[in-house]
Amino acid sequence: MVPTPTRQRGSLILVEMMSVDQYLSILGLLILGVLFASGSFVASSMLAPHKRSSDAKLAPYECGIVPEIEPPQRFPVRFYLVAMIFVIFDIEVVFMYPFAVVFRQLGLFGLVEVLIFSAAVFGALLFLVAEGALTWGPVKHLVPGMPARTSSSTIVRIGADPDKAA
Repeated sequence: MVPTPTRQRGSLILVEMMSVDQYLSILGLLILGVLFASGSFVASSMLAPHKRSSDAKLAPYECGIVPEIEPPQRFPVRFYLVAMIFVIFDIEVVFMYPFAVVFRQLGLFGLVEVLIFSAAVFGALLFLVAEGALTWGPVKHLVPGMPARTSSSTIVRIGADPDKAA
């Protein structure tokens, strides 16, 4: 029990003890959540089919096309770096909303704190860019393609005699 001060007449302060009854609803909700989670696992294990999977079921489904080569086993780490950068900036935006709500009450102090926070996050972005976290491999250069298609270029491509085609 935690004592909480309450005011009565005059300056006399009485202490009222908080009871455990206030926390019963939270305990009930916790028990209900644990029962639901464990019940879901039990129901899933009981209702799921117990057949052994065949090779066809275990193969990746690629729009009905049978894969000709095995996919690479290692997933590129760059994807996770970009995802973490996204999360960092997403959290920064979440912190900006409460600041925008109480901007006038915080005054110059709040503005300076938000600028320091934004500078730290922007500095982290500059570091990641300098380390190459956003580069996705070697630069690909465009190669010249086929010339514009005309009737004479098509004849040359298929190897027909231009005099016979005309």
